[in-house]
Amino acid sequence: MIDYAEALQRLLAGIVPLPAETCPLAQAPGRVLAGAVRSPIALPSFDHAAMDGYALAAREPLSTGSEHAVHGSQAAGEAARACSGGAWEIMTGARLPDGLDAVIPVERTELLATRADGMPARIRLLDALAAGQNVRLAASDVAPGAAVLPAGTAIGAAQVMLLAALGLAGIEVARRPRVAIICTGKELQADAARPLRPGQIYNSNGPYLAAELAAAGAQVLSCDTVDDSAGTFAEALQRALDAGAELVLSTGAVSMGRHDFVPDCLRRFGARILFHKVAMRPGRPLLCARLAAGPLVLALPGTPMAVAVGLRFFVVPALRAMAGQPREPVWHAVLDAAQHPRPGLRHFLRATLQQAPDSRLLASVQSLQQPFRIRPFAEADAWVVLDENAGDCAAGTQVEIVSLQPGLPPYGYPMAAGRPGQETRP
Repeated sequence: MIDYAEALQRLLAGIVPLPAETCPLAQAPGRVLAGAVRSPIALPSFDHAAMDGYALAAREPLSTGSEHAVHGSQAAGEAARACSGGAWEIMTGARLPDGLDAVIPVERTELLATRADGMPARIRLLDALAAGQNVRLAASDVAPGAAVLPAGTAIGAAQVMLLAALGLAGIEVARRPRVAIICTGKELQADAARPLRPGQIYNSNGPYLAAELAAAGAQVLSCDTVDDSAGTFAEALQRALDAGAELVLSTGAVSMGRHDFVPDCLRRFGARILFHKVAMRPGRPLLCARLAAGPLVLALPGTPMAVAVGLRFFVVPALRAMAGQPREPVWHAVLDAAQHPRPGLRHFLRATLQQAPDSRLLASVQSLQQPFRIRPFAEADAWVVLDENAGDCAAGTQVEIVSLQPGLPPYGYPMAAGRPGQETRP
């Protein structure tokens, strides 16, 4: 066995970011930027009113009670207007007429006279006004040429808003990793519409992996369920390679039993075993190999929580490396009850989170941690990670926590990778 940090290092050492491709902005959510984005324009692109009111020239401050003739009106979307001073009625978002530099809210004026058509003719200021008040200046949000998003950024709705405002119809993103899934076990029933025969169980690992991989931005090429024979596994593996898989995930048949044929089968494909068995719980028999043709194989034990650990703590880092993303920050909470992990193993424990009255984040490790139990996983908020040398952990001990959803912190808000004050995973 090797420890988790060494296993992860071996896994990531040979991964290079995937090539870039152009993606329409409408299809960008969930994709990852292949390079930094620089702004082609200023944002805002012109000085404009922050509210409905009157635009004036206030290089010399205007005093309360001063009166001003209204010379025109400017609505949002209208072109620049030349003006010779005085006040202009202006709407929120409208470009300031040339030479004007401040806006007073309409409710902070008194209307003294109107024209025959109802347009304002003269106003009195109820507040003093100085240059720049209630004006959104050109380039105050984004300057032309500024780097607005770094390479490796995962695109969400907020990023789409920014890119759309900059007039970008398409962006360069990393190509989606191509992944194939092979679930082994003659006891597995892949078709939920069919009744179970004696000794069968429904395949939950395949649907779980497919859902998580899609959410993580991968392209799932296939999800095969095969029996406990090397021949059917080899056929499924060959189909995955023929389909162009860059990463193959298998479940089951990777331990030391008579039917655990995956290691020998991979060797027959010319695979180089990077590691087999990691000092962790659950999921110790996990195997990682590089096939002669290039693709990676991560062979996970078949128990549901061993699959979940393998996905979250090995597959997700590999996918992030393929997409050119940085490693995730490390988050922390404090235990609400003592834990006594077995020495020499890294433990991945399902937990729920709550905020204590003193604002600390409390982690409650679930009592039922057996790796076959799925229901507690569906009720969990996060993983608590106790490293190989954690020893006995009293209540109040600060521990590492990892979200169930990649790319999010454990308490559900979007994560800014590399935010100051946060560590990165070793």
